[in-house]
Amino acid sequence: MTAREVDFVTRFNDNWEALRNILGIMRPIRKTPGTQLISYTASVDLEDGEVGPGEVIPYSKTTIVQAKKDDITIQKYAKAVPIEDVDKYGAEIAVEKSDDAFLTKLQNVVLGDFYTFLNTGSLAGTATTWQAALAQAQGKVLDKFAGMAKDVTQVVGFANILDAYDYLGTADITVQTQFGINYIQNFMGYSTLFLLPATISGGSGIARNTVLATPVENIDLYYIDPGDSEFARLGLNYTTQGETNLIGFHAQGNYSTAVGESYAIMGMKLWAEYLDGIAKITVSAGG
Repeated sequence: MTAREVDFVTRFNDNWEALRNILGIMRPIRKTPGTQLISYTASVDLEDGEVGPGEVIPYSKTTIVQAKKDDITIQKYAKAVPIEDVDKYGAEIAVEKSDDAFLTKLQNVVLGDFYTFLNTGSLAGTATTWQAALAQAQGKVLDKFAGMAKDVTQVVGFANILDAYDYLGTADITVQTQFGINYIQNFMGYSTLFLLPATISGGSGIARNTVLATPVENIDLYYIDPGDSEFARLGLNYTTQGETNLIGFHAQGNYSTAVGESYAIMGMKLWAEYLDGIAKITVSAGG
């Protein structure tokens, strides 16, 4: 274990702790490799509540349908810095800057997968303006969860950053930024509204004229512990940090190629339990 390894995993975990607090979600949930994550849709056909004395109370029909499933698996990454880069730029730039970029890319892998998943939300609708889309998205998820008798403490939204700035104009609204993510807190009833580009690192973001929303109770962060002792039996000892090990990192020199190698493993997935608890509202043309 080196100071560089500890610094890398500490910064990665700190970033995710900050994001978890911004989202308002609970602590990460540890899973074993190969665990299937399942999303559902839920509906209730409510029977008449006017029941006469002594009559049998009719059952309301509840329907739960498996809508989507995915495996949570270990992902493996590596990068190498040749000795020529250190000679040319110095260690601070060649090593530290590349570590920063590596960390950001790994973070974006998880976020990109989550945004792609959010876009499959089945609580669809249309609106004529961006502001109306924000209101409708929030209303739909509140109505959906009330119908399932589930509490909602906060709703988070996701919108295209260009649409947001078109709407905000010169308004005195504070847009905050952490680790490359732009967001507004306490905006139009949303605890947090994330402002995202249409594509992120080549993956899906939030398309223009689209607003997504879901309650924080519908979002969980699952992870596989890269410090699992079973991995160590292969001779793979990754540096981890804290009680919640989201990422494992190891750095070493390769004398045969004169490069500094860095390896990272992680198994993280942001997931929503109810697919029809994610509203996806499209602003119609001319709205």
